[in-house]
Amino acid sequence: MADAERRRKPPGALARLLAHPSFRWGFLLFALVVISAVFASWLAPFDPMRNNFRTRFIAPNETFWLGTDRFGRDVLSRTLHGGQVSLRIGLGVALFTGLVGGLIGALAGFVRRLDDPLMRFMDALMAFPAVLLAIALAAALGPSEMNVILALSIAYVPRTARVMRAGVMVVREFPFVEGARSIGASPGRVLFRHILPNAMAPLVVQQTYVFALAILAEAVLSFLGVGPPPPTPTLGGIIAEGRDYIQESPWISLVPGVAIAMTVLGLNLMGDGLRDALDPRLRTAIR
Repeated sequence: MADAERRRKPPGALARLLAHPSFRWGFLLFALVVISAVFASWLAPFDPMRNNFRTRFIAPNETFWLGTDRFGRDVLSRTLHGGQVSLRIGLGVALFTGLVGGLIGALAGFVRRLDDPLMRFMDALMAFPAVLLAIALAAALGPSEMNVILALSIAYVPRTARVMRAGVMVVREFPFVEGARSIGASPGRVLFRHILPNAMAPLVVQQTYVFALAILAEAVLSFLGVGPPPPTPTLGGIIAEGRDYIQESPWISLVPGVAIAMTVLGLNLMGDGLRDALDPRLRTAIR
């Protein structure tokens, strides 16, 4: 009987994640990107900053596996180091928006008198397209990696806040929350010990998408010249450098474009797997 009960026991969250094909493929893609970026200094065959006009516009060959650009710089080396910048910015935006947006959403969902003013302010920010708002903020703050993180975080905080607010508003009506209040638990204890741990799943899923959106938006900012300044290699900057030579040397823009696509695809697949594994309504689909 005990063995039969153990066999019928539903799988845990980790087991559901590992059984989900989208999460597995997304994790493999994203892990490949992360490993390539973390070990870029060892994997890059050449100095990404070194100019060599004797090797300009060389097509992919046995020496320059992914070709060279107009300054003779190795595209593979620049793409690997550009991935470091994109991942740092994406991670910084995901953490910042998760902390600030999560706190704003939790306060709005838990403290009723703060709900209207906080959400109206978030709505005002959401009235502007996120990328356009980020471009305006980055241009005003100046081109630097930290300013890009700040600009993108301000643009994406409202989305995170609304997700967190919705989760808190659902959990705050559960019987165990009312029970905690009835035995005299303070509002802070109710929020941080009882509500937030049970409302974090949607936020975790949301941040994987914010991570991907931040990488795409950083590429847009760098392409337009308001991202991290040269000579720092960025994926969007490499694409911008190759746009004038797209017919003669398509690899200059194609290689960083593929790197961005792989990163975003991996994060989106991971987000889909996390959503399915953490949402009780969708668990039956992956058992």
